[in-house]
Amino acid sequence: MGEKKAVKKSRASELITKRIRELRDWRGEKLALVRTLIHEADPAIVEEWKWETPVWSHDGIICTGEAYKQVVKLTFAKGAFLADPQALFNAGLTGNVRRAIDLRAQDDLNAASFRALIRAAIVFNQAHAPKHRRSR
Repeated sequence: MGEKKAVKKSRASELITKRIRELRDWRGEKLALVRTLIHEADPAIVEEWKWETPVWSHDGIICTGEAYKQVVKLTFAKGAFLADPQALFNAGLTGNVRRAIDLRAQDDLNAASFRALIRAAIVFNQAHAPKHRRSR
């Protein structure tokens, strides 16, 4: 089972790399930058491919990275529960659970603040891990 999981993770990373290359414009550059910052924040982060979208997880989903015509959207699964002192979240602000960062071509991302937000999401996931039922 472990080998199958490793192949799956490897495949997800390949698909993310392929998506970045296919974009061939600022969106690919932004997505590549975000990917690098995520791995800098937590080298143990897991790359997944769900819903035809890059997903980064650690003890649950941290965020997704979607490329649209005008923005690269980073949707944090539990963003509403995270402190955001640098106000990186600029989309989905009225939602009860998710928050997003919309990056446009001209936007600069504060790398240190983004890495801190990734780490905060990991801490949140670890503190709120689902409790598994024991079978009887």
